[in-house]
Amino acid sequence: MNLTDPKYASYALVQEMMQTVQAVQQFNPNQTKAVAKAIAQKGRLFLTGEGSSRIFPAKNAMRKAMTWGMDLSIATDGSRQAASYDLSKFAVFCASNSGRTKEVVLLAQQLGAAGNNDRYGLSANPGTMLEKACAQTWVLNCGWEQAVAATKSVIEQTLFYESILWNIQGKDMTAELAKLPELIEQALILCIPKDIVTKAVKAPTIYFAGYNDGVAEELTLKTNEITRKKSDFLEGTYAVHGIEEVMDPNDIVFVVDPIESEIEKFQEVLSKGVGLTVVAISDHETPFPTIRVPKGGCFNPYLFLCAGWNLLVEIGLAKDIDLDKPDRARKVGNELVQG
Repeated sequence: MNLTDPKYASYALVQEMMQTVQAVQQFNPNQTKAVAKAIAQKGRLFLTGEGSSRIFPAKNAMRKAMTWGMDLSIATDGSRQAASYDLSKFAVFCASNSGRTKEVVLLAQQLGAAGNNDRYGLSANPGTMLEKACAQTWVLNCGWEQAVAATKSVIEQTLFYESILWNIQGKDMTAELAKLPELIEQALILCIPKDIVTKAVKAPTIYFAGYNDGVAEELTLKTNEITRKKSDFLEGTYAVHGIEEVMDPNDIVFVVDPIESEIEKFQEVLSKGVGLTVVAISDHETPFPTIRVPKGGCFNPYLFLCAGWNLLVEIGLAKDIDLDKPDRARKVGNELVQG
């Protein structure tokens, strides 16, 4: 995928994916220092939003906090569900690129009415209803996206939440962060084998399996939005715990960052048992056909996601569809209209 070829450059989606590089270059983790201190004192953080504003940003933060053994409880859920929770003891981040997502704005208003002063907003637009409903709101530097499928904003939102964790722990990620733009660009322009694209185009269902850190789940959503194909997320080793009963030999499973100890089981149940194609997205070669990204250490999930975008663009182009304009999906899925 590259912008020098007109078949890619004509789409806002591809342009915005490539603009992720600049968004990362411009990201300043110091912007979350003050709020990180407030969140650390609270000890509990709830991250909410809808779709891409929540899946990878929130779940990446949750996995990182658990992996690093932080004394910070992080939870996430959609805003409608969250409206039924007692969040009085939580600092709450409400994310909406438009700043007009109905569920998110209403939750922020509800929290304000309940006296929760630790309610924060994250948006790609200034002066929104969300900003008015939150005690403090940050506006992403990446700008508003034209394509329905959110991309560069997802990466910046994720970095924003992760930087809160860095600042709580006193981690200096300057050196690692400086390398990330080039690694992301490599993941976005790497060559996707044509046979993998062809099998994905013909597959009745495209599955993404992997850790519950938001990558595979976000790529499942992006598959729907970008390729218009059916897709499903298989958390952890769920792929070998019953769903194989309804899988089709023509289906394809993309395993993000395969768990080494479970590869043999995936081969036994999926490759041999069902007879379907399994492809890995990894930073090293695997027994499966592998879409290999550069090694990024703790930033690997970002690279897996970007390589997945690259894959989905190729599938969409092979299907000869408009990558920017899904038939039914809208940029703001459920907009709050002021009366």
